[in-house]
Amino acid sequence: MAPDEAFVQIEGPWTHRGVHAGGTRFHVVEAGEGPLVLLLHGFPQFWWTWRRQLVSLAEAGYRAVAVDLRGYGGSDKPPRGYDLPTLAGDATGLIRALGETRAIVVGHDWGGLMAWTMAVMDPKSVSRLVTVGAPHPRRLRRTLLSPGQFRANRHALRFQLPILPERRLVAHEGALVGSLLDAWSRPGWPDEETGRTYREAFRIPAVAHLALEYHRWFGRSQLRPDGMRYARAMRTAVESPTLQLHGLLDTCVLPRTAQGSGRYVAAPYRWRLIEGAGHFPHEETPEKFDAELLGWLADPEPDR
Repeated sequence: MAPDEAFVQIEGPWTHRGVHAGGTRFHVVEAGEGPLVLLLHGFPQFWWTWRRQLVSLAEAGYRAVAVDLRGYGGSDKPPRGYDLPTLAGDATGLIRALGETRAIVVGHDWGGLMAWTMAVMDPKSVSRLVTVGAPHPRRLRRTLLSPGQFRANRHALRFQLPILPERRLVAHEGALVGSLLDAWSRPGWPDEETGRTYREAFRIPAVAHLALEYHRWFGRSQLRPDGMRYARAMRTAVESPTLQLHGLLDTCVLPRTAQGSGRYVAAPYRWRLIEGAGHFPHEETPEKFDAELLGWLADPEPDR
């Protein structure tokens, strides 16, 4: 039997609540007080991927808020709106709904692509930008057909098929989700409990289908007018100080694919490879990740 949305109400030193933004209800998890840090997860995860950072950021004097993205976890699951401009609008709306005009935005994987988009399309909402395992969208677009990244991106090509991919992702208690986590991470991660948590969360009704709609929009829009408009808009340079973190062992988004994104940043920019980590450095090597993140946030004048 598939779990329901209550599955993601995992207890910890944080609070759960619902927040409405732009007509959509989002499940958010909050800890701490201070400057707002909005944490955006990637595929195939949910807010819980930031459980360690909710604690470390709160202890460092920040108000950390992790959200289930549209279509995931305990958030609404509308049939449409899985293009990056709409998703970025979700996040900027959340900042306002949380009572702030701007935030430090930390995004991993698809959350990172959203964060890049926010910094271009609503730059006043992003005081600082941190992307994890996520090249700038124009950089990703340019490298999709490069031999190494094309092979690494085979899963996304398979996801373009209708119906079958989502069925495969939830079959056998989400075994394929576990296989993807294993393939993209360092040896030994995830442990059994972590893998089981992500497999179960992905089996919440509609999550598998809607999570794939992110991939389908990005793939199918490359030659469509909406995708071309988005690519043109993303030529605008990012004016927020930016930290780009990437796992050295990442086999989902290769480090050389992400490297070079700094050309789209006009503000102070820092690139860091995290040794011993794959696609999920904030979970695989949280001490190293937090040292980079908190050290950079504490720097009043981050270097280029």
